[in-house]
Amino acid sequence: MERTLRVVRHWGAPAAAAIFFVLWCVGEAGRMGPWPGFYWPGAIPLLVMTAAIGTATWKPYLSLGLTAVLLVGQLVHIVPAMLSNHWAIYLGSFVSLGFIMWTGNKRQRILAVSANVLFVLVMTYMMISARYGDGVGWFRPMYLGDGFALRNYGGQLSSVLLLVAAACGTLGILAALYEDRRALSKAQVLTQASLKETEIELVIEQERTRIARDLHDVLAHSLAVITAQADGTRYLSKGQPKPVLDALENIAVSARHALVDAQRVIEGVRDDGMVAPQPLISDVGPLMERMRQGSLEIEHSESGVPVELGAGQQLAVFRIVQECLTNALKHGGRGTAVRVHFDWSGPGLTLHASSTLPASVPLGETDAGQAKERYGRGVPGMRERAHLAGGWLTVGPDGEQFRVTAFLPYGTASLQPTSHPSEALTDLGARTPAGGAGGLG
Repeated sequence: MERTLRVVRHWGAPAAAAIFFVLWCVGEAGRMGPWPGFYWPGAIPLLVMTAAIGTATWKPYLSLGLTAVLLVGQLVHIVPAMLSNHWAIYLGSFVSLGFIMWTGNKRQRILAVSANVLFVLVMTYMMISARYGDGVGWFRPMYLGDGFALRNYGGQLSSVLLLVAAACGTLGILAALYEDRRALSKAQVLTQASLKETEIELVIEQERTRIARDLHDVLAHSLAVITAQADGTRYLSKGQPKPVLDALENIAVSARHALVDAQRVIEGVRDDGMVAPQPLISDVGPLMERMRQGSLEIEHSESGVPVELGAGQQLAVFRIVQECLTNALKHGGRGTAVRVHFDWSGPGLTLHASSTLPASVPLGETDAGQAKERYGRGVPGMRERAHLAGGWLTVGPDGEQFRVTAFLPYGTASLQPTSHPSEALTDLGARTPAGGAGGLG
């Protein structure tokens, strides 16, 4: 429909003019014999009105001017008067009005309506007056005078002409309103898509800030350990060569300076300026126990031999489990069944978390199929944590369950190597989260 309107908008007026001209010529040829051409009185009005229709969408003012020139020319008898069946040529003015109401601006529309009201009055006078033709249809020439004819028949004829003009103008306005509505609908879709992307980016950026704060704490702890170990080794190794002692001292000094810088960053990120211990995998059990007290039915299981993960990866596991339980309680309500399974048998920890889908979510759909789904804060945050821990995360409905699957490889640092140590602290936001489908969050 939209493509059709676009084609008609650009080519409708010329096409209508050509059809208008051809049909009339064919009709006159059939009525007058082999010599229609320019030998019949309606030739000049037909050519002018055809030009008026053809220029309506291109040059609205020229189109109105052509109609005005035709009527003035007939009033002063420069253009010959038409026969009684030629007056329908005037309908070309109303066809032009329809195209102007469709494609013109507000000023052009007002001028077109005003001009056509004046045109209708002039047309009515010439169609009834005995001085400008041979009558029209059922209105034969009135030899009792133009005043008598206008008083008795002017209202009827002008009303018919105004009705035709109004119908053509209304069609043009409806076409313009349809185009405006389509344009607004497209703009609304684009705006909603932009807002959704902005919301996701904001959620991810906020989660990155939170992750950076957590990793800063882990890094500060590691630097403190390095400083203590270097100082202790240096004091216990007085008999070692001086280059060894100097190296140990440089390690301790550099680690101490880095620790101070990390502490400043931590105090700048935290609202209260205090450093809190970060949760590890060992805290997942107490977390589940607290959530059971909140009326969640949690089943926890493990397979394989547990492997020691880095502090950053343990924090990521804890936060992912915490978010899964929170979402299950928020979307499923009290009594929701949740199953959490840790699989240590592969090249990394595979975390499976599933919960019963709420009744409002359609069954049998994947997270990739939720085209109009509302993105929350939880899913992008979990995916970002898994990515920064070296792994990946997927979410989505699976039958009657909502499933979260995360994979964190063994021996992968939470921070990827950078060219400068400070980049590991301040440039965490430069990484892109792993792709995947959205879900409830």
